[in-house]
Amino acid sequence: MNRLEMLAQSEETREKDLPLEEEAWRAGVWAMLGTLLMRVPDEETLRRVAAFLRIDGRGTELQMALRTLGLAAEHCSPASVDDEFHDLFIGIGRGELLPYGSWYQTGFLMERPLSMLRETLAELGYRREETVKEPEDHVAALCEVMALLIGDDVPLSRQAEFFQEHVDGWMERFFEDLEGADSAIFYRSVGRMGKAFVRFERGYLRTLNIQSSAGARQ
Repeated sequence: MNRLEMLAQSEETREKDLPLEEEAWRAGVWAMLGTLLMRVPDEETLRRVAAFLRIDGRGTELQMALRTLGLAAEHCSPASVDDEFHDLFIGIGRGELLPYGSWYQTGFLMERPLSMLRETLAELGYRREETVKEPEDHVAALCEVMALLIGDDVPLSRQAEFFQEHVDGWMERFFEDLEGADSAIFYRSVGRMGKAFVRFERGYLRTLNIQSSAGARQ
C-alpha cells in the first residue's frame, strides 16, 4: 500500500476508534502537499489522491476537505491539471500565485524570511539539492521539510518551533489564495485541504507541545 492510500486508510481507522500512528499520518499529509505543489501530478498520483474518497466527509473540516480533494482527483484529467498548474504557478512571466514565504511575509522575493529559513535548515542539517531550482521558502519545499522533521523523529518542541517560525505566519493565507484563485479547479480543493491541515497542525502542535512540556516538569 502506498503512502497516500495509507492516509485514506488511516482516516477510516480513525473513524473506528482504533490505534492510529499520528506521526506517520501527519508526515504523509505534508509529503502529499509537497508533491502536489512542487510539480504537475501525474495520473498515478491523482489515482492515489482519489483514495481520499473513502473518507467519511461528515466529520471534521479536515476530513471533509480530504474527501473533497479525493472527489476532485477522481473527476479531473492529468491534462487539465497540467494546464491549471501552469496557469497558477508558472504562467507567462509568472503565474497567478507566487508560492513563496518571503513574498507572503514581506511582499518581495528572496528577502529576510528566506535567509532566516536557510539558517534554520543548516542548523537542522538539511540542505537544498543542487538539482532543485526553487528557493527553500517555496511552499512545496516547506511542506517537504515538515514531513522530514516528523519522519526523522525531530522532537515535537522543535517541530512546533519550526512551524511557528517558518510556516504558520503565511502558509494558511497562501492556501486561502489558492482556494480562491481564478485558475483553480482541482487546486481549489488542494487549497481547502491545505488550509484545514495547517489549522489542524497549529492546534496539534500547540496541544502536544504543552503536554510534553508539562510532563517534562513533573
